[in-house]
Amino acid sequence: MQDATVSLVELSALISFGVLILALLLTFWRLFRGRDLADRVVALDLIAIILIGGIAGYTVMTDVAVLLNSASVLALIVFLGTVAFARYLERSVK
Repeated sequence: MQDATVSLVELSALISFGVLILALLLTFWRLFRGRDLADRVVALDLIAIILIGGIAGYTVMTDVAVLLNSASVLALIVFLGTVAFARYLERSVK
């Protein structure tokens, strides 16, 4: 029979999920209200980072370390997308 109490790690993970959801909502607002393309790309990058944080929090909560592989792949893809966008901006300014 399991104890009904919540451990400190689980409570911290649940609080962090709430903060991440709030940050995600505010970032979506920024995505839709962005003034130019650069604002929207930064908002998309932030959404990806928030999702990576959510994956990491879920990994801590469930002890399934395999999910960190998907977080790492997502981080690499986001980084490459940001570099590609920076190169695009650099070439369009000239």
